[in-house]
Amino acid sequence: MVLSHLGPWLGFSKTQPPHPLLLHTCAHTPCLGRWNQQHENLEKLNMQAILDATASQGEPIQELLVTHGKIPTLVEELIAVEMWKQKVFPVLCRLEDFKPQNTFPIYMVLHHEASIINLLETAFFHKEVCESAEDTILDLVDYCHRKLTLLVAQSGHGGPPEEEESQYGTPMQELQKQAELMEFEIALKALSVLRYITDCVDSLSLSTLSRMLSTHNLPCLLVELLEHSPWSRQEGGKLQQFESGRWQTVFPSEQQKLSKLDGQVWIALYNLLLSPEARARYCLTSFARGQLLKLRAFLTDTLLDQLPNLADLQGFLAHLALTEAQPPKKDLVLEQIPEIWERLERENRGKWQAIAKHQLRHVFSPSEQELRLQARRWAETYRLDVLEAVAPEQPRCAYCNAEASKRCSRCQNEWYCCRECQVKHWEKHGKACVPAAQDDRAK
Repeated sequence: MVLSHLGPWLGFSKTQPPHPLLLHTCAHTPCLGRWNQQHENLEKLNMQAILDATASQGEPIQELLVTHGKIPTLVEELIAVEMWKQKVFPVLCRLEDFKPQNTFPIYMVLHHEASIINLLETAFFHKEVCESAEDTILDLVDYCHRKLTLLVAQSGHGGPPEEEESQYGTPMQELQKQAELMEFEIALKALSVLRYITDCVDSLSLSTLSRMLSTHNLPCLLVELLEHSPWSRQEGGKLQQFESGRWQTVFPSEQQKLSKLDGQVWIALYNLLLSPEARARYCLTSFARGQLLKLRAFLTDTLLDQLPNLADLQGFLAHLALTEAQPPKKDLVLEQIPEIWERLERENRGKWQAIAKHQLRHVFSPSEQELRLQARRWAETYRLDVLEAVAPEQPRCAYCNAEASKRCSRCQNEWYCCRECQVKHWEKHGKACVPAAQDDRAK
């Protein structure tokens, strides 16, 4: 689908009013309607950006976001939704009278963060986008650091939940499960965004470099990610990697192949450790030195064949092993600090309970007529032809991950490469297939 009128989709304001997700007074209720419209616009921008990147026909969305100065707006929107998820959503779930019949309106708010970070991931591939972020690049670096820290912490607790849905449990329990999986996927997108920021490390401000290297010590955090590799796991004696929103089995012939996410970590480390600007700013203390030297065990010949530039990193580590650790620097540096999270938290401190109660009454308890109207708008936004164009690749077998051409005749939801795989997968798929087929017949 070619979209010829992109201007109206950029209709969210550069100077944000009090954010609709963080409002607690009835006077601001109309803003929520504007938020719904903004969410739809952002979804269309996101899908169009993916289509442009896939078709390699130029990327007008990225150019328009830069021209109209919308990258700072997207960063603020991203952090506002993150704050809502941390401060309001848990309170909302604890309210005694919170028993929604339909959880989709809440899911759309949770999904809003995923849409924004996906759009930023697509746009930040271009270096001029990083420059157009202006001072909000500090806030975005902090955001990425928070997500990657959670990713490392999660790797010690079994990783994200399984993506298949259970036929048991309340709607809110299912929503909580979906939110956990979505949080994992958002963190992986944040890793890509951070890597694209490091591509511009030589042109970043001193404050941003200091934030990345001194305040957050991102090189050491990236080493932790490589060690734990939360996007890989062993399941039933088989190696699986998280790709395209699901765990996929890696065949033995492909297990030496560098995954996309591992590649992002290595490139980010290369940029942060070998860039002249970063090397001049990074203090190699005894802790940092010990962490970085762990990388030598990962730098195999197979890896160097796939990323030849890492030979320079290997040489850097060999030299680092022979040098003494540096004492912490005590220079007096005046620097900027991120302000979006602190400002939003200051403006709404002590109001989270009131915000949750207000949103329960006015936002997440829609009438049947309002829900039908919103459902029609969502259906128009997520049109099937657009979604198929965004993901044009061949369907994959639900059992062995090979290319599939046969679909389950009962529910039409799962794909298989052959009858044998369908039979082997039935024990797992049958729990969701039978209820889905019954629902379709009821309609």
